[in-house]
Amino acid sequence: MQSYLKRQIALPQDHGAWVFIFSPLLVGVFAGRTFQLPSLCLVIAAMSAFLIRQPVTVIVKSMSGRRSAADLPAAQFWVLVYGILAVAALIGLILNGYGYVLYLAIPGAPVFAWHLWLVSRRAERKQAGVEIIATGVLALAAPAAFWVGLGSYDPNGWWLWLFAWLQSAASIVYAYLRLSQRDLSPEQAAAKSRTEWWQMGRRALAYTSFNVLFSVGLVMSGLVPFFIFVSFLAQWLETLWGITHPSVGWKPVHIGTRQLIVSILWTVLFIVFWRQAWTR
Repeated sequence: MQSYLKRQIALPQDHGAWVFIFSPLLVGVFAGRTFQLPSLCLVIAAMSAFLIRQPVTVIVKSMSGRRSAADLPAAQFWVLVYGILAVAALIGLILNGYGYVLYLAIPGAPVFAWHLWLVSRRAERKQAGVEIIATGVLALAAPAAFWVGLGSYDPNGWWLWLFAWLQSAASIVYAYLRLSQRDLSPEQAAAKSRTEWWQMGRRALAYTSFNVLFSVGLVMSGLVPFFIFVSFLAQWLETLWGITHPSVGWKPVHIGTRQLIVSILWTVLFIVFWRQAWTR
């Protein structure tokens, strides 16, 4: 069994990706108000689908010569484990009358296939567009958990999905900004003017600014709970700080830790403001 229990094959190695599944799940679970057996089935199904990506990727890398064929047995073992868990959880959802949430998994198939195709061509790195689309798929866990918690379909679930996706997309773009700042040498950084730093961060600032303004507009129109926009302010302020304080020479773990803190803060604030609006 020791040859099968390899963490680098069983678990995703891009540690920052965990928040992109946990955040939507937590938002949906808390917004749904109740957590029963169907909710547990949904969490197991979503996590299994998220985790299976790593061993399947290893299989593709092994078959394309990027990894040793010795990794194949362990990868196949974990695909089987996660596959069994996912099927069992999906059966539980269907038997409890929530088979309709399975439709939310349909967009994930082509996105996953796209990712595997890029892996086979050694082109999966620095694909911000693919990552943003993938987080949109993961964000579908929010409405799924919301509907299962409520016990029925509610159109407000789509707001949960959209907000979770907008936050994740802005987080990815900002992470690429910080990593590009990190890659600069001290000499290159010293030669940059303040205007050039702002130009470098304009895309990240555009994403986070849009999230704040868009959520404010929805609040003003009465479509979403009041103060929901506050959850996006932390990310916007972090972007302003990141543009004016470049991460030159930072370690990736330092960048990732700040990203994680901001994402956790967004998740907590969003849950609090959404639930407070419901209790009133």
